[in-house]
Amino acid sequence: MSSSYGETIRFTLFGQSHGPVVGVTMEGVPPGFPIDLEALQAFLNRRAPGRSPTATARREEDRPEFLSGLVGNVTCGAPLTAVIPNRDIHPQDYRSLRDCPRPGHGDYTAQAKFHGAQDAAGGGHLSGRLTAPLCIAGGICLQLLAREGVTIAAHIQAIGDQEDLPFDPVAVGEAELQTLLARPFPVLRESAEAAMTQTILEAKAAGDSVGGVIECAALGLQPGWGDPIFGGMENRIAQAVFGIPGVRGVEFGAGFSAARLRGSEHNDAFCLEDGQVRTKTNRHGGILGGITSGMPLLFRVAIKPTPSISRPQESISMSRREPVTLEIPGRHDPCIVPRAVPCVEAAAAVAIYDAYLQGKKGD
Repeated sequence: MSSSYGETIRFTLFGQSHGPVVGVTMEGVPPGFPIDLEALQAFLNRRAPGRSPTATARREEDRPEFLSGLVGNVTCGAPLTAVIPNRDIHPQDYRSLRDCPRPGHGDYTAQAKFHGAQDAAGGGHLSGRLTAPLCIAGGICLQLLAREGVTIAAHIQAIGDQEDLPFDPVAVGEAELQTLLARPFPVLRESAEAAMTQTILEAKAAGDSVGGVIECAALGLQPGWGDPIFGGMENRIAQAVFGIPGVRGVEFGAGFSAARLRGSEHNDAFCLEDGQVRTKTNRHGGILGGITSGMPLLFRVAIKPTPSISRPQESISMSRREPVTLEIPGRHDPCIVPRAVPCVEAAAAVAIYDAYLQGKKGD
């Protein structure tokens, strides 16, 4: 099972949604760096369930317990392992799902791959619950990147048909990102929050769910991070982001809209600002040839509607080989987009920090 990511810094996620714990082991974390555990907890709280009417009713404290890798709060060079206990678990809610796969979930494909040995409760190891330890790894990498002058933040660009303003691809700034990081519901246009919340609550009331788009920015990256071909910065970030359950697409810079432009429209003219090489526009999203250009790194992530909905859905009985009407029990987010924002930041952080360390290694 591919639950590991990274080259110079490598982490492995473990645990299941309704098992005793979920956790992460990180190797390659440089020694001698103090970790702000309060800031890490605040970051995890942004993802934690049960804290909003637009989120699942499952309530977890998501307080990590560090088993190795820290002396006090300072990295010591040993593999860093942390676990988060699962306390509010209801595995009994999922007993029928081993026979009746949920539409939109990985139940059937897990059955096909693991031949019935998989943990079906809440999706087991395929669950979004595994984004909690992802946020431990990402939260630590965010702190390490901050020491290198890098800031990463994301906002909710759309929920359903309700949209926020996009980042200015050239002028997005540090103050703007810090404002987003301080907001429980991160949007650039404050009035967007009410409309988006209403869209989520309407879907919830209808026994349904809704998806959306997250836009992420990284500032302070120096030119030259990343590698061409398969080691490109886009490749690294996309691989990490697609590890978040529910992600259906990732685009960088102008993304798919670039396909409708001519070269003269899409190319970003180079210029000098205070002696530094810049581009006048930023349709390339801060990456050229797989390598950072020094412009803001920008990408967007498409999140599908939560597949667990309370409406009756068509499925089959695997044992009886006949159609069934499935009603899904349990507690589920009517929209995972708000809680996925820090997960996208975490995925970007581990990818960018791994590329940074690999570049340092090659210098």
